[in-house]
Amino acid sequence: MLKIQKYAAIDIGSNAVRLLISNIVEEKGSDTRFKKSSLVRVPVRLGADVFINEEISENNVHRMLQTMQAFKLLMETHGVVKYKACATSAMREANNGKEVAKLIKKKTGIQIDIIEGEEEAAIIAATDLQSYIDVNKNYLYVDVGGGSTEFSVIVKGEKIASKSFKIGTVRLLNDMVKKDAWIELEQWIKQQTTSYDKIEVIGSGGNINKIFKVSGKAMGKPLSYFYLTSYYNMLQTYSYEERISILDLNQDRADVIIPATRIYLSAMKWSGAKDIYVPKIGLADGIIKSMYNDTVSSHTKLK
Repeated sequence: MLKIQKYAAIDIGSNAVRLLISNIVEEKGSDTRFKKSSLVRVPVRLGADVFINEEISENNVHRMLQTMQAFKLLMETHGVVKYKACATSAMREANNGKEVAKLIKKKTGIQIDIIEGEEEAAIIAATDLQSYIDVNKNYLYVDVGGGSTEFSVIVKGEKIASKSFKIGTVRLLNDMVKKDAWIELEQWIKQQTTSYDKIEVIGSGGNINKIFKVSGKAMGKPLSYFYLTSYYNMLQTYSYEERISILDLNQDRADVIIPATRIYLSAMKWSGAKDIYVPKIGLADGIIKSMYNDTVSSHTKLK
């Protein structure tokens, strides 16, 4: 007997807003499969407002309303039976974040849950990460966002430590990360990883996914510290416009990719990792899996 349901996850980040619609395929005698049906990304850069002015601008409130209305229609036409919308660093720190969430609920029927960094890390950890890791190895999992980066230490298949740091691509672009924050991150990574002879990094986020795609590496193969350093240095030889015209990067990727790469390289350096694996998973994937496992609240009705 085959049963297929559609779940949706909305990830409202500091750099972009994403809608992931997945098919949940259940078949007697087989493991449940989570198959991506649709992914839509809209570059509403909330962090550019919030980290400077401490609130979401009127223009971006309007863009958010339009985006959520579009997402609602997409979920309805896809026949989504369950959804969850999570907002992270930008809406969490915006003085009008809760007000905007209430407005969106009133206008579109979509309930937005503003989550803390630790909960974000826990949801990300609920992804299919286990299928990508070797239980005999140790890993530092790094998920880079626009407003914050979530770190988890995984030893022999078990998460033993997790922390969120306010070091993100949009913050770095606006020169809003102080030296103390980098020092705290360095100390935390070294403290959590120093007792292991060998550790490898797992990276997630749109920027590392793009770098991996450009590398031409086969899925499951890692990028080396040397390759990532070379790519980072190469990026800096091009202007923002050249990164768009010559390197073929989207305009909302062409600026954040440099600070994102800096974060991944720092994590590798301080943990002593020589390789970074890129399994293409993130918060939206974790939301889908967490809803299925009933480890997070979810919503079934759209207004």
